[in-house]
Amino acid sequence: MSTPVRFALVGSLLLVALPGQTKEAPSAADAELEARITAMARMASASGPQYSPDGQWIAFHTNISGVPQVWLLPAEGGYPRAVSAGPDAASGVRWSPDGRLAYAVSPGGGYNARLLLTTTKGTDTIAMDDDGEANTFVGDFADDGRYHFRSNVRNPATPDAWIWDPKTGKATMAFQIDGFGGIADLQGEHALEWELVTRGNLNAYRRNLQTGERILLTPHEGNAELFGQFGADTSTVYLGNNLGRDNMVFGRIDIGADGKVSAPVTLAEREDAQLEDFLLADDASFALLVWNVAGRNEIERISLPDGKRSPLPAAPAELAYSADIAPDGKHAVLSLAGSTAPADLWQLDLASGEYTRLTWSPHPGVDLATLVKPELRRYKSFDGLELSGWLYLPKDFKAPGPVVLSFHGGPEGQEVPAFRSDYQALLASGIAVFAPNIRGSSGFGKEFMALDNQAGRFDANKDIKATADWLVREGIGAKGSLGIMGGSYGGYATMVGVTEFPDTFAAAVNLFGMVNFETFFAQSEPWMAAISTNEYGDPKTQAKLLRDLSPIHKLDRVTTPLLVMHGANDTNVPVVEAEQIVEVLGKRGVEVEYVLFPDEGHGWKKEANRVSSTLTLTSFFRKQLHTD
Repeated sequence: MSTPVRFALVGSLLLVALPGQTKEAPSAADAELEARITAMARMASASGPQYSPDGQWIAFHTNISGVPQVWLLPAEGGYPRAVSAGPDAASGVRWSPDGRLAYAVSPGGGYNARLLLTTTKGTDTIAMDDDGEANTFVGDFADDGRYHFRSNVRNPATPDAWIWDPKTGKATMAFQIDGFGGIADLQGEHALEWELVTRGNLNAYRRNLQTGERILLTPHEGNAELFGQFGADTSTVYLGNNLGRDNMVFGRIDIGADGKVSAPVTLAEREDAQLEDFLLADDASFALLVWNVAGRNEIERISLPDGKRSPLPAAPAELAYSADIAPDGKHAVLSLAGSTAPADLWQLDLASGEYTRLTWSPHPGVDLATLVKPELRRYKSFDGLELSGWLYLPKDFKAPGPVVLSFHGGPEGQEVPAFRSDYQALLASGIAVFAPNIRGSSGFGKEFMALDNQAGRFDANKDIKATADWLVREGIGAKGSLGIMGGSYGGYATMVGVTEFPDTFAAAVNLFGMVNFETFFAQSEPWMAAISTNEYGDPKTQAKLLRDLSPIHKLDRVTTPLLVMHGANDTNVPVVEAEQIVEVLGKRGVEVEYVLFPDEGHGWKKEANRVSSTLTLTSFFRKQLHTD
């Protein structure tokens, strides 16, 4: 594994920290803390469970080897075994009807994934896609063994729908997409097609693959989000949607023999929650609904088609990341996680409501009981809009004290009480963390999510300052001891924080974030740029808006010490975004440290890099917020 390269820029002097370079020996207390932080960053997790067609096995992903790979586990529980191996992360595992496993591997990170099909022993592996440099996105199998996926091999700006056929062993383009979309489900000659109008606005169609005819299922005005699949046949579609409403609900659309489409029928909704996901039983007799309640998940069962709802016992963790229903409909397997525990697999008996743990992700050197659970706090922004966030306070925290504000990516993401080794590392160092959901976040309705679109981003940026001011006003954060950090769009928020409000933050960490919308649109993947105009602005017609929103043009205001970390193979937020910051601030004499991971893309998949990032980030904030 390659070693991350560290650069420290002080004035015009470039300092390079080489592997093995000597440094001052840490104290016993520092060494103990570093060992604890390292152990937290190494903690493994398990996710993406899928039952085999006969229900005897569960395929899933775990990074127990240091990099996410495909593993197998007996459905009744037992010792797991690895299916895939290698230096790069595997993702998106799915069972084929004949008992083989499909998954994706992205060399060095990025979107240039290879789709592979292998046996349960990891032998006789074949490639299902073009095995080239195209952006490839995982899909799923139909009951007849066809596998649908997306690839931009035809046009870099528009991934098309592709189908791999087991009869020929080849993939062919199912239909061309002039935009961004794909196949959500596949039955016989019909595909359930989704198409992105723009970010936050989708449509669904039923497409006849033989004739090319497609029927619009979701006519609407304004924005609408949706996801779904066919029912027992292609005349019924079950949808998670917010068509004509603010909150996500569970519903059904019926298609007559004449092609006439019914209006959506809402089968389940909650005033206090958003539908986050649903799982349909193989015979479509029932579904499991996963609700997002201010960031925590609750699960219930709904009988179909009558809509009778039955609550299920609370899960043993706050979050349900992914799940699957057994072929016989008697059990479900879920990846459950929370703020004080990494994701592990649990099996739910749907008759008794009993949860049985299937995996125990190792955490040597970490006592989970000592980890901190957050408290949900609500507060008002500069214009009276109610915001919320998760407050993590270290044991024996003396308020007001040092606090790091952490902003999620997206920007349509949502901060939830998940296990974060970097949060827990900061808490172990005596630094509190506040992770807000400012306007534009998901999970609070589509109106709230749209508040930061284009010029609305100026108000979202003001939320950053309003959040910092609230922490100080409440006596939680000490003025002069506030830090700010975030990844991807959260990195953009970080750079906004230190450029728009330069006297607010004493330290900042930008993780693979955007800084210049001009270079982002020019050098990100063409399809990413194409779908982002409604979110950020159109570079062809709104160049001034994008310039005014870009922190790169205000770096002359920065006085805050900055740590920048980026993956060299990031195709989502190209590494040029980091390079611009380091170059400009270095020339100005601002303290900036740059860590480049040569074997990562958008985020860190490999254990050594997770450890290095967590240690570097924590050490930086300890130094800058004067906790050493």
